[in-house]
Amino acid sequence: MKLLTEQKHELNGLTLHTIPTTKYKTNTFILKLNAPLDEKTVTMRALLPYVLQSATESFPTTTQLRTYLDELYGATLQVDLTKKGDNHDITIRIDIANEKYLKDSTPLLQKALALLGEILLKPATEEGAFLNDAMEKEKRSLRQRIQAVFDDKMRYANLRLVEEMCKEEPYSLHVNGRIDDIESITADKLYDYYQHVLKEDAIHLYVIGDFHEQEVKNTVEQAFNLPQRQPKKIERSITKKEITNVNEVIEKQEVKQGKLNIGYRTNVVYGDRQYFALQVFNGIFGGFSHSKLFINVREKASLAYYAASRVESHKGLLMVMSGIDAKNYDQAITIIKEQMEEMKNGSFTDSEIAQTKAVIHNQLLETVDTPRGLVEVMYHNELTGKSISVDEYLKQIDAVSKQEIVKVAENIAMDTVYFLTGKGGENNGEN
Repeated sequence: MKLLTEQKHELNGLTLHTIPTTKYKTNTFILKLNAPLDEKTVTMRALLPYVLQSATESFPTTTQLRTYLDELYGATLQVDLTKKGDNHDITIRIDIANEKYLKDSTPLLQKALALLGEILLKPATEEGAFLNDAMEKEKRSLRQRIQAVFDDKMRYANLRLVEEMCKEEPYSLHVNGRIDDIESITADKLYDYYQHVLKEDAIHLYVIGDFHEQEVKNTVEQAFNLPQRQPKKIERSITKKEITNVNEVIEKQEVKQGKLNIGYRTNVVYGDRQYFALQVFNGIFGGFSHSKLFINVREKASLAYYAASRVESHKGLLMVMSGIDAKNYDQAITIIKEQMEEMKNGSFTDSEIAQTKAVIHNQLLETVDTPRGLVEVMYHNELTGKSISVDEYLKQIDAVSKQEIVKVAENIAMDTVYFLTGKGGENNGEN
């Protein structure tokens, strides 16, 4: 399967990506704003997209904006924040019906693009700042989103592992910022930061659907009249690190089930020659239900409620996540280490390799089957300056040899062990 053809145009200081296809009955517009993670601005940046989507000049209340979306045949508007390595990305997305499939001839594509431009460039303001009521509402919501991570111990354990493992690195910052920063953010402070975003962020707009290329270009030129810009170049953010001592962190809270999370340095990121071997390695090691961690830690030894691993593609990290009883701490670590040694020794079969490659194939094809997933795959290339199509990606996965998997495994080093355990009990993970 070939990736749908993508055309790139530099317009008004942003990069427009058009992906024409008749596959969907909707048109999708995805705006991505990229900047480096920075502790001075991380919480303001986490707040900004939610304030932007709450009201605009033409629709100065959330109710008015949502009513307008309903009038556009139930168009949807969503915002999101992600970390890609040491980068902090804002995503604003609109999905709208394609007017070609409607009896009504309302120019929905133009209206949706105009709205997206207004959300970015013409937010509702008062006296040169964001609306205070909208600000306070979104500050409360942000506080709840951050608190939700603390309440969900699986997510909390992952957050704490990253904080401990990447202490001196921007990646240690949480995507939603810090709860202690929220109170001091004012409507005018956030508006000042927003002006910097417009001038300095790398901005990419993806348009996917059945449309005329020139119509999209003309509409974008009118709707996105950006100020004079000096966008910062997207930086790759691998941190090469020699591990001398494994960092062990044990934290006690009122929890019934212990969370054992282990972080490794792979020193491989998306775009590297070894990246495809790393993906196959992860699938065999802990990425899927047939993997070594799942079978040996969870099923055979019955030590874990869950056991899995995942790769951070833009940071060079491998994370193992497991839920265990405190008394099984030492045994669980021993078995996880044994699975890693088996990978380094090549103790896996051709059948496991083939099964893993097949699952990776299916997973990727499922991902690019949706506009949102397709953009995420394309955006990997933008972040790395590479140009890897889905077709090429799958060919590279197929070409991975056992020797390449072993070689990538040999360079993986355990960095940090984090264990969240209960306050009582016979063994809380301490040796």
